Amino acid sequence: MSGAFAGTEMCVFDAYGTLFDFNSAVARHRTAIGPKADALADLWRAKQIQYTWLRNGMGAYAPFWQVTGEALDHCLAAQGITDAGARDKLMGAYLALDPFPEVPAMLDRLQRAGLRLAILSNGNPGMLDPMVAASGLADRFEAVLSVDPVGVFKPDARVYRLVEQRCGVKPDKVCFLSSNCWDAHGAAHFGFRTVWINRAGAPDDGLPGALAGELRDLSQLPSLLGVA
Repeated sequence: MSGAFAGTEMCVFDAYGTLFDFNSAVARHRTAIGPKADALADLWRAKQIQYTWLRNGMGAYAPFWQVTGEALDHCLAAQGITDAGARDKLMGAYLALDPFPEVPAMLDRLQRAGLRLAILSNGNPGMLDPMVAASGLADRFEAVLSVDPVGVFKPDARVYRLVEQRCGVKPDKVCFLSSNCWDAHGAAHFGFRTVWINRAGAPDDGLPGALAGELRDLSQLPSLLGVA
């Protein structure tokens, strides 16, 4: 391993949108939801993230499962979706989101190269653990870290500090991966070597924290790190 990532000991991944496709919850029930499925999926994710930022600003933390449900309630109302069973179906699907297609092979390559792997997520354990287990990828990660113990969401520095506290790895030895540009910048500002997984080809937010790299998906990560 050389260049910007020399000395990396651990890769730490955001979960939702980075390893796991949050749109798969709505996609699984597209027929039942109907023509508003795509609009619902986009708004649900936007409100979910917005609510975490607002709760951070208000000092009113709640588990991500609750926040996700509150965001969904707003979105169902906004889209005029009144099917009484839609909420339960969508929330249930969030416990078993699909990993992106390239994820298993990518994790295996990093693991064979001796890199330590972990997840750091806004999700609370009650929603993270079932999802990781359902994916069949649980044995790839030495830790699945939730913001729950610090009671605040990303991009608060207390969240990123959990990696050193729980795994004993200094920030400059961590390669952090997130599909959320604001999260990538927050992690870089904290001190991680951060790669933005820009799946949508979006423009950079230009926030504090210099990114070490940008990829379109995780299939290119082993090569970026110099892993065979």
